Amino acid sequence: PRAVTIFVRGGTEHVVDEIERAIEDALGDLKAVIESGAVVAGGGAPEAEVAKELRKFSEKLSGREQLAVRAFADALEVIPRTLAENAGLDPIDIIVDIRARHEQGQIWAGVDLENGKISNMLKLQVIEPLKVKTQAIKSAAEAAIMILRIDDVIAASKIKEETKPSRGPEESIE
Repeated sequence: PRAVTIFVRGGTEHVVDEIERAIEDALGDLKAVIESGAVVAGGGAPEAEVAKELRKFSEKLSGREQLAVRAFADALEVIPRTLAENAGLDPIDIIVDIRARHEQGQIWAGVDLENGKISNMLKLQVIEPLKVKTQAIKSAAEAAIMILRIDDVIAASKIKEETKPSRGPEESIE
């Protein structure tokens, strides 16, 4: 069909608004898949794989750069951790298991919410548009960079204040 009508009903206006938002998100994801034709596994599998690769990359670095790359890898694992928490699973067990699976080369291993364990998300047909996933990671990185820049400005202003010549006792204001 060229057009479809979806009737949305709910107990409150807030529920209806949330359902409408979810439908709009799903349609946007579907559009992204149709336009690009590229998908990745869901369930936090891409984030776990990227985190694994970032940790490997961080071994080639030292100092602050190494710490920053490792922190970014940890931040990416918030996705599978949050999925686990929201499903009532132990997030620590899930993260340990998903890391182990990805170290074994199981790149599509993600959080299987139906069965409460780590599974191959592609076999379960749990997928997400690559375009959406890529944009989410880029946006997260850009947000982190902005926060770091703000921290740099604040730190620089504190240093500037500390290096100002102090007033002598005769110039103090009481």
